[in-house]
Amino acid sequence: MSATPSTIVHIALQTPSHSGVGDLLSYASERPLPPGTLVRVPLGKREVLGVVWDADAATGELPDGATLRGVTGVLEGVAPLDAHWRRLVAFAARYYQRALGEVALAALPPQLRDLRPEQLARRLRRPAGKDSTTENAIQTIALSAEQESARARISAEPGPFLLYGSTGSGKTEVYLRCVQEILEANPEAQALVMVPEINLTPQLEERFTARFAPRFGSQAVVSLHSGMTNPQRLKSWLAAHSGSARIVLGTRMAVFASLPGLKLIVVDEEHDPSYKQQEGARYSARDLAIWRGREQGAKVILGSATPSLESWHASRPPTPEEPEGGRYVRLHMPSRIGAGALARVRRVDMNQQPRRTVFSAPLLQAITERVGRGEQSMVLLNRRGYAPVLHCVDCGWKSDCPHCSAHQVFHKTDRTLRCHHCGYTVRVPLHCPTCGSPDIHPMGRGTEQLEEQLSALLRNVQRPDGNPARIARIDADTTKAKGALEAQLAQVHSGEVDVLVGTQMIAKGHDFRRITLVAAVQPDGALFSSDFRASERLFALLMQAAGRAGRDAAYVAAQGTRAEMWVQTYHPQHAVYEALRQHDYEAFAARQLKEREDAAMPPFSYQALVRADARTQEVAQGFLTAATAAAHAAGLPGLDVVTLFPPVPLTIQRVADVERAQMLMESSSRIALQRFLAAWQPVLQATRSQPEHKGLVRWLVDVDPLVI
Repeated sequence: MSATPSTIVHIALQTPSHSGVGDLLSYASERPLPPGTLVRVPLGKREVLGVVWDADAATGELPDGATLRGVTGVLEGVAPLDAHWRRLVAFAARYYQRALGEVALAALPPQLRDLRPEQLARRLRRPAGKDSTTENAIQTIALSAEQESARARISAEPGPFLLYGSTGSGKTEVYLRCVQEILEANPEAQALVMVPEINLTPQLEERFTARFAPRFGSQAVVSLHSGMTNPQRLKSWLAAHSGSARIVLGTRMAVFASLPGLKLIVVDEEHDPSYKQQEGARYSARDLAIWRGREQGAKVILGSATPSLESWHASRPPTPEEPEGGRYVRLHMPSRIGAGALARVRRVDMNQQPRRTVFSAPLLQAITERVGRGEQSMVLLNRRGYAPVLHCVDCGWKSDCPHCSAHQVFHKTDRTLRCHHCGYTVRVPLHCPTCGSPDIHPMGRGTEQLEEQLSALLRNVQRPDGNPARIARIDADTTKAKGALEAQLAQVHSGEVDVLVGTQMIAKGHDFRRITLVAAVQPDGALFSSDFRASERLFALLMQAAGRAGRDAAYVAAQGTRAEMWVQTYHPQHAVYEALRQHDYEAFAARQLKEREDAAMPPFSYQALVRADARTQEVAQGFLTAATAAAHAAGLPGLDVVTLFPPVPLTIQRVADVERAQMLMESSSRIALQRFLAAWQPVLQATRSQPEHKGLVRWLVDVDPLVI
């Protein structure tokens, strides 16, 4: 760049909101640069990637005495990020109380942030793979009457839409048809399809590629998620940004993909909490999808068999008292494809079972019968490891993590104790570290223990071919290796596995054709949680799990059986299980919303958290208390309708030797809460700089938190 630049450009850089650095930094450029241009600029002693946000209209000499560092390079060959993308980033930064550059740069592929202009230029010169497009017609399947009705309304109305369809009702086929319509209607149109977890993207990509590659080419479908390598993510992002990728499949991060031709957004399993980011900028990809669709003129479909209560309330039909109803259009698909029946729910009262029973006799008998007929069963326990804690019978010692206020989980397979919060791992001791007693035992159960116990209980049970029953486990521990999950799912689909044990990752979205029985062995923990969303999450998980059973109506009919969902509980009459037995989401939602309304909880109020991490709990809470006092002293706007609750420790208050505290804010007005938070940011920053808060590590704001 020239030593005598003539244009001032304002650039977004990756600086966190609590750093005190402004949203945009000014640099000098020897030529005008359009907004959205990717550039390399110096920041301190480093050179970093930035996004040109805007430029001064006037050019020429800089003001007297002003000196600006110059832009060191422009990433030529990458078109500027368009105004729609910049408005999305600006809104997300503003709403979630983060720095503009922090959101903007986090939304870009990591490798793009590291490449110098000449490196990127060499990469862009590499020949692209040959596209196998032959302009064939898309092969579709006939829609049911409910599917066709939903498709027609999505085509004819602006939305946004809540596609409320029972598990197995064919929501994915509706997505495919809607994507097909927008792609065939406009040669530049693009679609974004999001799923909550990485493990659901391979099967979705396979289905979308099989449907659309013959018509639009093998490069038309790309994925975007954190499980990809950095070069893979960059390649997919560039394909989406250039418009050559017509369909982008991804997890929550994909909501920020640069899609200049975006015409349709699908958020599958929209209720899933995985759509809420829990680190850095704590955005909700589902909510941003709604905003992005409205701003960019794209239709939005939220799909779920158990919608979030926020979306359910937002899609309420008109009534005489409320003629306008909600802002979403609710589309209902209650029937399963192929006339398959929903699983019959059977509750086992564990109060009537012998003490310490893991698998009740009726459930074990039902699983045994399924194995004997060649059918598959699934056992759900949302806790990995062998046992949550080791315990000394003599002195009461427990396997607590030395760095967190949590237990280390016992993993029997490799004889380790692992903290699932900070990762600290040690070998299992041969005797109690406190008293030396060898009498230490596991307390509680995890999936590893369930797998072991089932293997013992079914050791004499035979499959129809005479071979012994095979038990398999799928959880975060068994799927660490690359390709492990795909290999394990392939074994289930091929019928090699008779009983599948796992955490919630097996309960979502998978199309297991031979599973006819699903069992939840210890679901009661969520019933009495301090989290007001716990019952909603449990009901959704159990409904989703039940939906894995009996998905192939023809197979179930041929077996002459009935799909079942077994729930072992000490509270069989609880309202959650009563609604589950009836598969009655609507009654469950109505009851929950009434309770929320009476208590003025979301979606009838709006919340935010401010969390402080510090070396001591006293410093963390002291910072929040001082910031609250400063807010009142300054008379910040919105305080008349925003309630600030006192700071409290988090449930897990210490993680990796850092103490954590938080305070809740609540208001009946979203606008008032946002106005207050925006005005409070500089107060929080000023409070942090005071000497008495020297031990503060960081603070952050979480708007619309999912965990209180």
